[in-house]
Amino acid sequence: MRAGRHTVEVHRPDKVLFPAGDGDGDGGGAGAREYTKGDLVDYHRAVAPFMLPHLRGRPLMLERHPDGVDGPRFMQKNTPDHYPEWISRVEVGKEGGTVCHTVCDDSATLVYLADQAALTLHRWLSRTGRVDRPDRMVFDLDPAGDDFEAVRTAARLLGELLDELKLPSALMTTGSRGLHVVVPLNGHQGFDDVREFARAVADALAAAHPERLTTAARKKDRGDRLYLDIQRNAYAQTAVAPFTVRARPGAPVATPISWDQLDDPALHARRWTVADAVEQARTRPWAGILNHPRALGPARRRLNALRG
Repeated sequence: MRAGRHTVEVHRPDKVLFPAGDGDGDGGGAGAREYTKGDLVDYHRAVAPFMLPHLRGRPLMLERHPDGVDGPRFMQKNTPDHYPEWISRVEVGKEGGTVCHTVCDDSATLVYLADQAALTLHRWLSRTGRVDRPDRMVFDLDPAGDDFEAVRTAARLLGELLDELKLPSALMTTGSRGLHVVVPLNGHQGFDDVREFARAVADALAAAHPERLTTAARKKDRGDRLYLDIQRNAYAQTAVAPFTVRARPGAPVATPISWDQLDDPALHARRWTVADAVEQARTRPWAGILNHPRALGPARRRLNALRG
C-alpha cells in the first residue's frame, strides 16, 4: 500500500481486531460493529492529515494488540530493530540507560503501526530536541464510574478557571470514560514546574468544589467524586494522542471537540469511532487554540491572587 513517499506491506488485512458483539454495555459508539486490521489501516490513512500534527516529533509508547482487543496486549517503548529505517526514532534518557522510542512523522508510519496492531498511540507532552520541556499540559477528568454528566460539569468548571488564568484550552474525548483538557505551553519550563502548576490548579478547583472533585490519587479516598488527574505532566509519562483508537469494543476514538460541543446531550467519552471520527476531524474543532502557547509565570501569579 502506498502511503506518502513509502510503500507499506499490510499483513492479513482481514484479521479481526475488534470483534462484533453487543458492545461493552456502556452505550459507547457503534459497539456491535466488527473492525479489521484493514479498517484500522484505512482509518489511519484518512485521519493522517489531522492526526500527524499532534504526533510529529514526539516520542511514542505503542499499545499493541496482535490478536485484537480480546487477546493479550503489551506496551512497547523501544523501537524493534526490524522496523523500517525510514521510521523516525529518538533515544531518550531513563534511569540507568536510554530508550529508543518510535516517532510518527508521516502517513506511512501511521499505516505501518496499524499493520503492527498498535491500536492506541500514547504520546509524550514534549518533542524531540527538548524532551525535558513540555509544550502541552494535560488534565485528565476521570469519573468514579461511567457518569459523563460529572465529567461535563468538571470540564466546565476547569475551563472557567483556565479562562480566569488566561490560559487557552482544548477539549478531547478520551474514547474511554472521560475528557482531557489540553493547554498549549511555550515549552520554556521543565516537567517539574508544569506538574507543580497543574497540581496547584487541580487543588484549587477541588477545594472550591469538594463534594464533586478530588485530587486524591488513591481510589479508596475518592468516593464518588471525579478525579482531577495531573499525573501525565511528568517526564516520560504519556497521554493518548488526539484521533488515536482505543482498545475497547466498537473501536472508539480519542477525539478533539469544541467547547460548544460540551453542551451536546449526545456527547459522551466514546461518541466517535473509526467509522466517523474523520468527519469530526474535518470540522477542525481545535482551530487556532494550539497556536497560542502560553508561559506559566503570569498564570501562576493570577492563580495565587485568586487563592488569596
